[in-house]
Amino acid sequence: MREIRYVDALNEALREEMGRDKNIFLIGEDIGPLGGTFGVSRGLYDKFEKKRVRQTPISESAIIGTAVGAAMTGLRPIAEIMYIDFITTAMDQVVNQAAKLSFMSGGQFKLPLVIRTQEGSGTREAAQHTQSLEAWFVHTPGLKIAVPSTPYDAKGLLKTSIRDEGPVIFIEHKFLYDKRGGVPEEEYLIPLGKAEIKTKGNDLTVVATSLMVYKVLEVAEEISNEINIEVIDPRTLVPLDIETILKSVEKTGKLLVVHEACTRGGIGAEIVREVAEKAFDYLDAPPRVLGGLNTPIPYSSSLESICVPQKEDIIRAVREITK
Repeated sequence: MREIRYVDALNEALREEMGRDKNIFLIGEDIGPLGGTFGVSRGLYDKFEKKRVRQTPISESAIIGTAVGAAMTGLRPIAEIMYIDFITTAMDQVVNQAAKLSFMSGGQFKLPLVIRTQEGSGTREAAQHTQSLEAWFVHTPGLKIAVPSTPYDAKGLLKTSIRDEGPVIFIEHKFLYDKRGGVPEEEYLIPLGKAEIKTKGNDLTVVATSLMVYKVLEVAEEISNEINIEVIDPRTLVPLDIETILKSVEKTGKLLVVHEACTRGGIGAEIVREVAEKAFDYLDAPPRVLGGLNTPIPYSSSLESICVPQKEDIIRAVREITK
């Protein structure tokens, strides 16, 4: 299988889907000739022209508002919000409109809308450009949430999200764009709500999301002679494949959830809640969440690293749970 970058896998998905369906169009800032700040839409303006690659002023509320209206009329917009931090200016359009219009219209309106955005730290861009806000949208009924970690998942999940009849928040991590991985040349789709077991193990179940998948896999390999870890990437947070997680916990008896977002109120808390309610009798130790500190991300590189889980933090948490 060929290996390509995460960013190129996303670009391929957009190119193929736009070629398949003339109702699909892109809308967002700097997505025209520039190809997007991170290069995801590179070359699409030349191929599909400005009617289907709509470059906008700096107004996230206008981008999402226009996309919602277009989706209601039968088009299939893919809106790009450059940084997830900026989606805060469009929360009414996302939470009160996109997420609820199909329900409030009794199903008369469909909202086939994808909102692509990126999150996460590592690039030293301080508190307003490094947040991980997926839990906000997990809390909102009517939205589906995808968090692909590999190029393979990025392409397969984006194609599925584009074909979905409801709004999908598609969250990438800025540190993943240059990651390389195997991606088939033939078409494939990955269903929303299907987790992947990255490595099998018997001592501990670790659920990791986005960039944290790579850090956890490094830890699993490094301490494999000491502790046997089963690593699960949920791939989508809504719908969440809780059954795969429960089966793993039934086998290992222990659970650790690792994510970059603030620990308080994060997706880890939701996963622990479901496991505690549905698999309590299988637990041999209290389930734990290892997330970011409950503080804005500082600009300082050394302080930024302290605020989000690092490999040594994961190793420490794994040993504490399994001791």
